[in-house]
Amino acid sequence: MRLVVALGGNALLRRGEPAEASIQRQRVLDAASALAALAREHELVITHGNGPQVGLLALEAAAYADVAPYPLDLLGAESQGLIGYLLAQELQNHLPDRDVAVVLTQVLVDADDPAFANPSKPIGPVYDQTEATRQAGLHDWTIGRDGASWRRVVPSPEPRGIVEFDSIRRLLTCRTVVVCAGGGGVPVVRDEGRLRGVEAVIDKDLTAALLAERIGADRLVIATDVAGVVRHWGRPDAEPIGDTSPEELRALSFAPGSMGPKVEAACRFVERTGFPASIGALDNLANVAAARAGTQILCTSPAPALRPSPDSLALSGL
Repeated sequence: MRLVVALGGNALLRRGEPAEASIQRQRVLDAASALAALAREHELVITHGNGPQVGLLALEAAAYADVAPYPLDLLGAESQGLIGYLLAQELQNHLPDRDVAVVLTQVLVDADDPAFANPSKPIGPVYDQTEATRQAGLHDWTIGRDGASWRRVVPSPEPRGIVEFDSIRRLLTCRTVVVCAGGGGVPVVRDEGRLRGVEAVIDKDLTAALLAERIGADRLVIATDVAGVVRHWGRPDAEPIGDTSPEELRALSFAPGSMGPKVEAACRFVERTGFPASIGALDNLANVAAARAGTQILCTSPAPALRPSPDSLALSGL
């Protein structure tokens, strides 16, 4: 099969853990072992989140007062290099007979996307409300809830196209394991025909769904730090969801900065392609991808009449 696996930023650096390089290396080592097992049997494209890492880079940049803080598109590119390097190195250690390529990926967004006026994407460390408010005052941040904690929130526009799509597709035809669209991709707009970075962090799950649709993936797998989707999360009547449908999930409510985007991405992929999506724990990845664990989102309505051929898609991914 052709799989797209989206690794959550919190799966690579668990919530509340210190952002030490040694901890992230160990998390990537654990992830690479599970990913390599999938790559031995399937064509594999890997995307990853960057919320903890891009927030840390922003704090580091702000600490050096002699230059203006770097914008989020540059920090997003830095985080792609950081996480992509760690993933590629460990995957090559596990798969010495396979090529592994990291593609620094730009993702097109609309300059007038309403998300720019409504920051919602959590990045960086978690704080209690008092410390988050203090940090917001120091750095001119917008803050918002992330579960029981508080974090910086930034604009998260919709992904519309993948600039390096054709390069990704060509690498796949050579059985290369591809790491791309990290952190949802570097957000860019077209300005009179020229690409220009913008201040935002795209949701990686929505970009993964777009990528999976356009490369003709057989399954989208969203790997996170929980076992699957839970109905009535945080309530006494909470219960895990196994096999389900986009219709059932869309009738429920999920946290917008956490499970909400994962559910939306999975539903979009299933609705647009007729192929399944899975959400589950990174440490049980093989079983989640094989539909033996986690939440499996299945198509219950008639599948699209025509699935686009990956070879027929345009360079821009539009």
